[in-house]
Amino acid sequence: MIVVALLMGAVTCGIAFQAEAKTKRNSSNHNKTQVVYTGEIGKKIIGYNGPTPLNITITGGKVTAIEALPNQEGPRYMAKAQEKVFPQFIGKTVDAGIALEADAATGATYTSEALIKNIQLGLKQAKQESGTTKKANSGNTKKKNRRMRRR
Repeated sequence: MIVVALLMGAVTCGIAFQAEAKTKRNSSNHNKTQVVYTGEIGKKIIGYNGPTPLNITITGGKVTAIEALPNQEGPRYMAKAQEKVFPQFIGKTVDAGIALEADAATGATYTSEALIKNIQLGLKQAKQESGTTKKANSGNTKKKNRRMRRR
């Protein structure tokens, strides 16, 4: 009973911290810095032990920082995955990060793959929020126009 109570308390604290992180960090400012919180949009992306929420900072269209938020991954595996995955994205443009075929850390594959998916999902979200999806939309319009002409 005590163990269950402690686990429930830890989960509740983790959820409260994540909600606080979202409200403080999911913002943009006039320096063109954007911070994307992946806790909500990536909640179905599971590492070895559960979700791996992140804060991704984008400044001037490039990834400048990635912060792992509280999660249930083993600290040793999370550190190993972060060391391998995060540097591959730092300095990349949003589009380059989305397209990147990043390498996972050997021995922390599930955690690495969850981090990669979260980063790329966050970058897609940032791209949508910044309104840089105009080219993708115009491509869809061209396809619709071709379909209409065929009929």
